[in-house]
Amino acid sequence: MNSWVKAHERIDDLQLNGLKIIQNPDGFCFGIDAVLLSDFTKVKEGATVVELGTGTGIIPILLSAKTKASKISAFEVQDAMAEMAKRSVEMNGLGDRIHIINDNLKAYQKYFEKSSVDVVVSNPPYMSGNSGIHNEDDLKRISRHEILCNLEDIIRVSASMLKPGGAFYMVHRPNRFVDIVCLMRQYKLEPKEVRFVQPKRDKKPNIMLIKGVRCGKVELKFHDPLVVYQENGDYTSEIYKIYGNVQIDVFDKRGE
Repeated sequence: MNSWVKAHERIDDLQLNGLKIIQNPDGFCFGIDAVLLSDFTKVKEGATVVELGTGTGIIPILLSAKTKASKISAFEVQDAMAEMAKRSVEMNGLGDRIHIINDNLKAYQKYFEKSSVDVVVSNPPYMSGNSGIHNEDDLKRISRHEILCNLEDIIRVSASMLKPGGAFYMVHRPNRFVDIVCLMRQYKLEPKEVRFVQPKRDKKPNIMLIKGVRCGKVELKFHDPLVVYQENGDYTSEIYKIYGNVQIDVFDKRGE
């Protein structure tokens, strides 16, 4: 067995700058939502980036290849997931750029001063704590349900860490759109861009991407919807363009 992996884990080649990622099919693999969020997130050269809830570490790894961020820190509360993400970072030789923090994001003030970060990105749990079918596996349940943090925690912490003019990027479900916008306004993260993602052209959106700016001016832009599949079941040309060389068959179906 490869020295980087443990039992039941595998190493997937992302086909992007030689990058690889360790995943455990019995636990949680990254999804289409993470790939779309990493593409939607815009980072200037030399910027400091923080991710809230990194899971496998896929978003920092993708952003390390797609941007010139100086430092990418990522919170992960689950010990097993954080340890696996750390091994992926080290395996890719990215320890000087990516820092995995094994702690609850609500403890952010132990690691960051207020108004000190340029970009915050998050692919948070989608389900409220008492909704949906709870998977018996704790890794999946905590990843998908608001058990250890909720939507308000994500937005409150992001607003506190960001510099004035700093950007917040998140992927979520469209049925939480009103909650998201209200909470962003409450914490002075002005919603600036929204893009809905549809499985097919004739289907309603099941993913939304949103950008906010701390203390930004009032102006919200809606992008054209992103369609994932053609009628024949193949990915659309825009999806292939977004993926670039990222291996398409290594993620699960959480975002679909």
